[in-house]
Amino acid sequence: MIVANVTAIVRLRLRLDGGHALEIHMKNVLLLIHDDAGEEARFQAALDLVRATNGHLTCLDIVQAPILVGADYMMADAEVALLADARNREAVNRDRIEARLSVEDIAWDWADATGDIAGLLEAEAGLADIIVLNTMFADHEPPDMRAIVSDVVMRAGKPILAVPQQFRSLDANGQALVAWNGAPAVAETLRAVTPLLALTKGVTIVEIGKTDGPPAEEAAAYLSRHGIHARIDRDVPLEWTVADALLTACRDRQPAYCIIGAYGHSRLRERLIGGVTRRMLAESPVPLLLGH
Repeated sequence: MIVANVTAIVRLRLRLDGGHALEIHMKNVLLLIHDDAGEEARFQAALDLVRATNGHLTCLDIVQAPILVGADYMMADAEVALLADARNREAVNRDRIEARLSVEDIAWDWADATGDIAGLLEAEAGLADIIVLNTMFADHEPPDMRAIVSDVVMRAGKPILAVPQQFRSLDANGQALVAWNGAPAVAETLRAVTPLLALTKGVTIVEIGKTDGPPAEEAAAYLSRHGIHARIDRDVPLEWTVADALLTACRDRQPAYCIIGAYGHSRLRERLIGGVTRRMLAESPVPLLLGH
């Protein structure tokens, strides 16, 4: 089912040396539809994002295939029964979400799929500008959203908006926080979400400790060429870890979202040392915009 609507393109015009104008577009939002604890948060964030950008919402409804250990016929029968049950639950969920979408003044379409959530999102992400998922669920119930976000952000090459489970609205015009360390991951994320930053009331670049590349001033200069004037904040106690400093900033300032570059180190090293990405996905009180 497709709801027709006239959509506009979010445009930022940059003057180049030759006098030509470059348009940056961000209008295609990919949303995971799945009956889990974080669906309402994802749904509300995606609606707010599409409204703010006059964009288009693609709903990918995924039935997660059950995986049982064993190879005998009884195990196979159990898998078939579990899959049928999952499909029935998701069909009810689809009816509920489509009924809500039918009264929303946005453009949207729908796709169904069965299998691994991360792999299917990656396959669908080719023409998406941003993917809406969750941070880790507080109750640790499946699906494992932190693992899904980690896989998708590494493999899909698209920014991800990950929202906390209790989240209910995204103020795209509010304040944004950028966690800057100069690494390519955060620089690429900043570049990709510049059209969203253009909608905000203000941007603060927080630089914590030593950078791995350009200083925060270069990030601010980049944004200024897009008409976005960011302030820089380095007022962080030296004894704090990067994750502690970012979490404190998010709790104190309550930005609309916080931009971070996901997995600045290898995934294995992040897992061993409890990296910043993992901490933020587990504990951030505000939505995260992640890229790699």
